[in-house]
Amino acid sequence: MPVLNELFVYPIKSCAGISLRRATLRDTGLEYDRHWMVTDPAGGMFTQRTHPRMALIKTAFDGDDLVIDAPGMPTLRTPLHAEALADAQALRATVWSDTVDALDTGEHTAHWFSAFLGMPARLARFAPSARRDVSDTWTAPLAVHTRFADQFPLLVVGQASLDDLNARLSGKGAPGIAANRFRPNLVIGGLDAYEEDYVGDMRIGDAGLRLVKLCTRCPIPSIDQDMGAPNPAWPHEPLDTMSAYRASEQFDGALTFGKNAIIVEGEGVVLEVGQEVEADIDF
Repeated sequence: MPVLNELFVYPIKSCAGISLRRATLRDTGLEYDRHWMVTDPAGGMFTQRTHPRMALIKTAFDGDDLVIDAPGMPTLRTPLHAEALADAQALRATVWSDTVDALDTGEHTAHWFSAFLGMPARLARFAPSARRDVSDTWTAPLAVHTRFADQFPLLVVGQASLDDLNARLSGKGAPGIAANRFRPNLVIGGLDAYEEDYVGDMRIGDAGLRLVKLCTRCPIPSIDQDMGAPNPAWPHEPLDTMSAYRASEQFDGALTFGKNAIIVEGEGVVLEVGQEVEADIDF
């Protein structure tokens, strides 16, 4: 029986994630996942694609605060709940082609992110009243929305797929990589390698998920999340290795790893590492 091996939430888009034992499922994904985003002063998103040092920005939950740390920087705190930012300045934040209402978390956080990244930056908080719809090309007839994630509420990766990739890397003398290179929310054990590619509906306790689209990969998996930069000895891994067997005809040769998912039912359900998973194959 497949099991839920790991749970990850990424409070700030493109910054380090948090490994959790338990996480609450919301209709937009895991609670607090990608509720914040680093932007330029005009609201344009920053990601590791162009700012790999963002990998070194770590977050933690502490009471009513999101705690933010990075090498050489003082600890920063910002309210966990958007209601605490009721008097914040409004900001229009852009994720790819979507522009949504956001809350500016203030000058103190702006100075912190600007100092660490070496350029003007601000920290935006997704506005509670805002809604960002997911393309219904992959979700119809369901209407699905998310926060600052690239496209979908959840990303699912199979542990056996990661193990297979690491075996291929080892075979050429390259170091293995952790799941965080692919930034999954759910890591599922007990599936065959890449079996998640063919999973349709998935059930974890009282939560119902639907895996809707293979995840095409950008250069971020080549960034060592502990270094905030590619490994100088293997700067193009794991993408070089993946190019030999993970190019997708469906997506014009793009490399795929993991599968995007939406929530069909289970608002408020708590997921817990170790839970059994029911996965239905859908060819």
